[in-house]
Amino acid sequence: MAIKSLNVLVACEFSGIVREEFIKRGHDAISCDLLPTEIPGPHYQGDVFDIINDGFDLMIAHPPCTYLAGSGARWWQGRQEEQAEAIEFFMKLVNAPIDKICIENPVGIMSTIYRKPDQYIQPYEHGHGETKKTGLWLKNLPLLIPSNVVDGREPRIHHMAPGKDRSKNRSRSYTGIAEAMANRWGGND
Repeated sequence: MAIKSLNVLVACEFSGIVREEFIKRGHDAISCDLLPTEIPGPHYQGDVFDIINDGFDLMIAHPPCTYLAGSGARWWQGRQEEQAEAIEFFMKLVNAPIDKICIENPVGIMSTIYRKPDQYIQPYEHGHGETKKTGLWLKNLPLLIPSNVVDGREPRIHHMAPGKDRSKNRSRSYTGIAEAMANRWGGND
């Protein structure tokens, strides 16, 4: 039985990593970010809300976590306006007119403001010997299943040195997690 091709939006993704995993499996996928894509392919550089109503079956969103992640809580003082904007952006993604949605974000304020995530995942569950506890808020999607549990619990992301690309490097998707998402939610699992 053939798997139905999905029209997939990968929101807030400049890397193209998740987009490419869905394309490899025969789906129509596009990434969207304010930044250009790192991997050539279908990419809308601009505001995700310019294209969010274009008939997508599935959206995987990676909203910026600067003002949402618990790891940055010490920087929230005096940044209530930025945090309110980040919460509003997250909630607009939650309420997008798309049947299947996954929104990923680190442990943070959305567990209190909105609701607890449906699950937490770790890179070491998907072939990367690192830790980065990440919540998944799911709509009409099954839980992600660990695909390749490996040894190693290095908190590389948390110990990343300051630098001009630190934010990009911290937010780039893990290939093993992207593969697991495409297999599980793209109908091949």
